[in-house]
Amino acid sequence: MTKLPPLPLADLSALDTREVWAALTEAHRHLAELKGLCESLPNQGILLDTLGIQEAKDSSEIENIITTHDELFATQPDTVTSPAAKEVRHYVSALRVGYEAVRDSGLIRLETVLAVQAELERNRAGLRKLPGTVLKNAVSGQVIYEPPQDASVVASLMGNLIDFLHADDGLDPLLRMAIAHHQFESIHPFYDGNGRTGRILNLLILQREGLLDLPVLYLSRYITTTKADYYRLLQTAREDGRWAEWCRYMLRGVAVTSRSAIALVKALRDLMLRTKHGIRERLPKLYSQDLLNNLFRYPYTKIEFVERELGVSRITAAKYLDLLAREGFVRKQKLGKTNFYINEPLFALLREVTLEP
Repeated sequence: MTKLPPLPLADLSALDTREVWAALTEAHRHLAELKGLCESLPNQGILLDTLGIQEAKDSSEIENIITTHDELFATQPDTVTSPAAKEVRHYVSALRVGYEAVRDSGLIRLETVLAVQAELERNRAGLRKLPGTVLKNAVSGQVIYEPPQDASVVASLMGNLIDFLHADDGLDPLLRMAIAHHQFESIHPFYDGNGRTGRILNLLILQREGLLDLPVLYLSRYITTTKADYYRLLQTAREDGRWAEWCRYMLRGVAVTSRSAIALVKALRDLMLRTKHGIRERLPKLYSQDLLNNLFRYPYTKIEFVERELGVSRITAAKYLDLLAREGFVRKQKLGKTNFYINEPLFALLREVTLEP
């Protein structure tokens, strides 16, 4: 087992290259555009609710937890039956736990990371205390990396990582995120949920650094589509100190996923505007901003959601949704014993998210 050194890196000169600086410039440019675009929306909470599920789905897919958009949007946390959909819903909850903790404190505490992992795994096991954890090749079974085994070392390295996240050392925040993610995955501090916790931590770092106000970057989609490179570069940075390659990989991920998210948020904004004008024109007495928000917060909405969020009776909520269905703004579909009202254009938009080549 190779001893894992604490942060910061002993030598940052390897990152002072033209290629790394070019990647930093591009990543910051697209990330700033995404942040500005999100800030221009009248209700940013819709992005957290709707797009957070997309990130959760993609991040869980890396761990071979596969589900469908239909499963996710047609269920709520208290009614999910599919094990995979439950796991993704737990990810959504964990992302919100982390987001709210950083929003309220401006810090990423160890308690925040522990709370995120606990919400993901639905247990309070905390940091690893027992030896025996190794990372193996899924096909051959060969051990490819052995993380720190001693509980005191794991705790010490996690404390060091938290300090690194808040260091006032002039390091570019995107490089900080890339290095911190590598260190977290190398510590492998938990018995379960390390990959997903680490990917949530990426978004919390961007949020804490003020680069994004909402965790709406699909970094997990990038890692999913480049999984072989991700694991290879994790290992070459550990073994050979090839940090520039690792950082360029992560920076490219920020740029690529920012461009994808920009396109998605613009399309979402335009769709909301068209829907707003359509309801105002054809159902002027029905229109309200709260109703519009409901249709875009829940691609599969139902009577209970409208009743709760608009403060109307069940009969009124049902009347609203049936009128929207009659005019073609939603499609009514019975699933089990529940009538859902599906915002099909929004659902198609979310289902067809892709990264730019």
